[in-house]
Amino acid sequence: MIPVLGAIALATATLFEKIILTKKKVNLKLYLTVSFFLVSIALLPLIYFFWKLTPEALEIKNILIFMGVVICALVGNILFYYSIRWEKITNTEPARMLEPLFTIFLAIIFSLIVTSGIYESDKKILIPAIIASLALVFSHVKKHHIVFSKYFTAAIFSSLAFALELVLSRLILEYYSPFTFYFFRCASIFLIGIIILRPKFSGFKKIKTDTRWMILATAVIWIIYRAVVYYGYLNYGIIFTTLMIMLGPIFIYLFAYLFLKEKITLRNMIAGIIILGCVLYASFA
Repeated sequence: MIPVLGAIALATATLFEKIILTKKKVNLKLYLTVSFFLVSIALLPLIYFFWKLTPEALEIKNILIFMGVVICALVGNILFYYSIRWEKITNTEPARMLEPLFTIFLAIIFSLIVTSGIYESDKKILIPAIIASLALVFSHVKKHHIVFSKYFTAAIFSSLAFALELVLSRLILEYYSPFTFYFFRCASIFLIGIIILRPKFSGFKKIKTDTRWMILATAVIWIIYRAVVYYGYLNYGIIFTTLMIMLGPIFIYLFAYLFLKEKITLRNMIAGIIILGCVLYASFA
């Protein structure tokens, strides 16, 4: 299914960004602004063919919602890059995977407020999605406590910011094509990032050619991921798509083990099995 492609893209992009920020030691502020600039440039040919911007998108209410999306995305990315810059992927991933749980609960809350039916509440999907999300959370429990570090905490708030961003996005997504929406989102983050972070672009000259290509590849992969997510929200529903994307941690653990030599714990494996079971149940029940 198409959302599974999003899970693979999520895992690949996360791995690449971990390598870029740690092994390649690219400055966080520089990477954030450059990556969003590259995403925006890469999207230009796509929005030429898939342009969509309805008059409703320009209503004051929807512009304010879009601004909320951009702010949440900027905060989420800054906290996300900070967390993976100094911590192992397998240690921060359970915190990041609070995002599906946050997304599901926020979608439920919004479904009580918004009566247009854009947030589905099918128990066949909702229950396994919650179970899968909780499995990810408890995969981080060690004996009788949860280990919190400032990086783990940053990852938690990053997840909350991204979840709110995605739920808000669904309110106005139908007024854009997935590519048009993502272009305006990334271009806005790039411009705001320059003003707030003030990165030193002279540092880009010091980045090796192979790293530059990796940054560009990561930008393309994020485009694939977001296009899949937005398409899934519009065609499968936000909760079902979120459940499918939860396959991402399975690929992340696998990639971290194969390419970064990070160990996979028993809790990680159990969580992965539960997630896979929930996905299969929701898909075929």
